[in-house]
Amino acid sequence: MRLGIIAKLTVREAQRRRLLWVALGLGAAFIALFSVGFHFVHQEIITQHGMVSRAETQVFANFFLTAGLYVINFLSVMMAVLTSVGTLSGEISSHTIQSLAAKPIRRWEILLGKWVGYAGMLAAYMAGLSSGILLVVYLISGYAPENWLGTIGFLVLEGWVVLTVSILGGTFLSTIANGVLALMLYGIAFVGGWVEQIGSLMGSEAAINIGIITSLLLPSEALWRRAAYLMQPALIRSLPANPFGTASVPSPAMVVYAGLYVLALLGAALWIFARRDL
Repeated sequence: MRLGIIAKLTVREAQRRRLLWVALGLGAAFIALFSVGFHFVHQEIITQHGMVSRAETQVFANFFLTAGLYVINFLSVMMAVLTSVGTLSGEISSHTIQSLAAKPIRRWEILLGKWVGYAGMLAAYMAGLSSGILLVVYLISGYAPENWLGTIGFLVLEGWVVLTVSILGGTFLSTIANGVLALMLYGIAFVGGWVEQIGSLMGSEAAINIGIITSLLLPSEALWRRAAYLMQPALIRSLPANPFGTASVPSPAMVVYAGLYVLALLGAALWIFARRDL
């Protein structure tokens, strides 16, 4: 199928530009650094406090695991934007897209093929890094969250949300403007998520509503908070506040909205790209 060929070419292009290898190298370095840090901190706690209870082990290990996944979450968003930001806009401005569009390939196959290629790379990258630190935490402390598979799934979906925003922007914006749009939307969603968290702790409906509105604008932060909540044991969920807390937990309806969000933006991208003068 021609869509699959475009997806393979997209992956090869990422390899040729060494984006994939740089991302893999930095990911491996992060896992190595996380492993060393977690090992020594875990040993220090055991040395100073002796045998700790199972509940205390869960709290300690979950805190480090959540912090590691938080970094991976940020790296995946950056990878989604930086790899795809110029995939359409750059090829349109340089007229290289004409070599594909002039052949018996439909424009929707070009766009969807590129999206599938980047989405596959992003999913593999996220799953690999997340599984890596999950394994590290389990081997060192014996702790594994119950809903780890669902957590990875939500993080992958978050990456796809940002990727789709970047693909859509590439159909009508320049490369620089598209990058600014994607990163600014992510920044707004990030700040809005924290505003909603603080508003939930303080009982401020206005702050909570601001967070909900920003989640509708870009549901990336909402997906992260849902993933973090599923991964946390009951003891941490009962805490009033923590650096990676979930005082305001997005509902399953927000997950459905995120999936529809991706489909809607892909549809808009297909519509604009099909009508754009190349």
